[in-house]
Amino acid sequence: MSVVIGFDFGLKRTGVAVGNTLTGSASPECTLISKDEKPDWQGISQLFEAWKPEQLVVGMPTELDGSESPLKKRIERFCNQLEGRYQLPVDQENEQFTSIEAAQRLKELRQSGRKKKVTKDEVDKIAAAIILENWMQKRGHR
Repeated sequence: MSVVIGFDFGLKRTGVAVGNTLTGSASPECTLISKDEKPDWQGISQLFEAWKPEQLVVGMPTELDGSESPLKKRIERFCNQLEGRYQLPVDQENEQFTSIEAAQRLKELRQSGRKKKVTKDEVDKIAAAIILENWMQKRGHR
């Protein structure tokens, strides 16, 4: 079994999820707030200390026409920084439609009786979990 941390990177917020390759499941963990469009490295370090991941996965958006996202270079830089700072392998996973799927999951919860309003923070961390689940599924983790 190994622990994997997944990121839904954004310039304002980064959703984080934690996964387990034995079960192939991922759970939303938190949403980190960026400062001046820079990642919350202190928050990321605290997560790494708590979870001791062996692998990292970062969502990479693709435009509907297949072209590169305007965020691609920023996300690649984030991946390189993660790898350099923590000496862990970093994979990228297509994140197309994950935020829409996350919002839909939350909407369904609300329709089934949940009273709490859906927030962007929740969408981001659930999107990170979906990215991680997709990555594990492609690699044959249950």
